Amino acid sequence: MNIHEYQAKQLFTVYGVPVPKGDIAECAANAAKVAEQLGGDAWVVKAQIHAGARGKAGGVKLARDAREVAEHAAEMLGKRLVTHQTDAFGLPVGSVWVEEASAIKNEFYLSLLLDRESERLLFVASAAGGMDIEAVAAETPEKIVRIPVHPAAGLQAYQGRQIGAALGLGKEQQVQLPAILNGMYELFLSKDCSQIEINPLIETEDGKLLALDGKINFDDNALALHPDIAALRDASQEDPKEAEAKQFDLNYITLGGNIGCMVNGAGLAMATMDMVKLKGGAPANFLDVGGGTNKDKVKEAFKLILSDGTVKAVLVNIFGGIVKCDVIAAGILAAVEEMHLTIPVVVRLEGTNVEQGLAMLKNSGLGLTPAEDLNQAAELAVKLAQEVA
Repeated sequence: MNIHEYQAKQLFTVYGVPVPKGDIAECAANAAKVAEQLGGDAWVVKAQIHAGARGKAGGVKLARDAREVAEHAAEMLGKRLVTHQTDAFGLPVGSVWVEEASAIKNEFYLSLLLDRESERLLFVASAAGGMDIEAVAAETPEKIVRIPVHPAAGLQAYQGRQIGAALGLGKEQQVQLPAILNGMYELFLSKDCSQIEINPLIETEDGKLLALDGKINFDDNALALHPDIAALRDASQEDPKEAEAKQFDLNYITLGGNIGCMVNGAGLAMATMDMVKLKGGAPANFLDVGGGTNKDKVKEAFKLILSDGTVKAVLVNIFGGIVKCDVIAAGILAAVEEMHLTIPVVVRLEGTNVEQGLAMLKNSGLGLTPAEDLNQAAELAVKLAQEVA
């Protein structure tokens, strides 16, 4: 789960990571009031969306007076901001973060993430921070240092010094850095994060280190343990279909092709999508109904796939282990009958009660197309989708 920058900065403050003074506003008038309350002679207005590269897309603007703050806020609020990290439709801007402008002397990159290869938390740092860190990683990877943290030992002082040296910090900044690193580490563990990123971490002209921007991702599987974090979710920033799928405990991701895929199990989903691509098609989605599903859940999954107007054919690939094939068949038939389906549906069933499931589909009179194996199923789905298109 992602959260907004302003929410990340609120958490940073709790865990001792210094940030510039600021506040959130949902209208232009309130944005101007925030600037007046902060004081000073310059402020930064930042559109709040779940995507980076906002500055390059006009989502971060400097203002020299309260009137200009209100103007920038009015330009952003209620609009959709498109960056290279969003799709062509962008994301809606429902609020802006107004903060005091910082006199930047240096910019750095600092993040903490789970490195699955080493099975440890990993600090990643670079003296070449800022908006183009992706280019740094691609073109000059030697400028990026990686410091793994042993889970038994925790973050050690010498590792903080290694990161400080890699960033080229002076003595004053070296003293400030441990509080930032320890705050990130404690936040990561206590709230079950999957990534914390500060880009940029800045050194101001007066020598202070500040998290000028913040991005935090959380492990969805641990949200039940953290209702305070779950409450930070902003559904407006998520794909509506993916948000709807969560309500039925379905794993759904929009992909943009024209063949809807319904499977049980993430591995089977990946294999199914690969086979569709191999046969010259393009999957419209990743939809995993899971192992402990039932008729109603399958029905909702099917309806979710069909709600996408780009879908020209549906491929159902189910291995009946925990879930039985006749249960899947009943859910498919219920959805097809309710939605008066007109596009082709290819069904491949294997496993528990497969004979009963296939018999239900064949005797339904609804024109569903059975397949003997995944290879044939993908081939049929691609062919039928092309005919419909």
